[in-house]
Amino acid sequence: MTEDFNQPKIIYPNMTKYMPFCFDDCNYFTNQKCFIITGERTAYLTAFLNSSLFKFCFRDSFPELQGGTRELSKIFFDNIPVLRIEDETPFIQVVKDIQRCFSQEKAKQIDEMIFRAYNLDEKDIQAIGYIEIT
Repeated sequence: MTEDFNQPKIIYPNMTKYMPFCFDDCNYFTNQKCFIITGERTAYLTAFLNSSLFKFCFRDSFPELQGGTRELSKIFFDNIPVLRIEDETPFIQVVKDIQRCFSQEKAKQIDEMIFRAYNLDEKDIQAIGYIEIT
């Protein structure tokens, strides 16, 4: 099991109001309050999970707890379809960059990358908009 921590992964909290997903390629360990996702294309998946598209389509797939928080247990991820991409290279640097220094402009840039990957038209993009959970 410790080998999972020694590869690129996504770290996310068990319960959260903000639904943050963090890309880790530095072999960090977590405590029992966090989960990890390992596998292929984790930088791209991090971008998708933090995107407005994901929040718009799937936020309500996670049970709401007291105080507006959500439970992000693995079981709730199982039925979420994710577009498979061949090359995650464009996502690696932008995900690392936004994690170093967050800005709405960078978040919107990642949203645009996800919207293009999913071939969304302007009508769909307008319907989704930019979603910031506060």
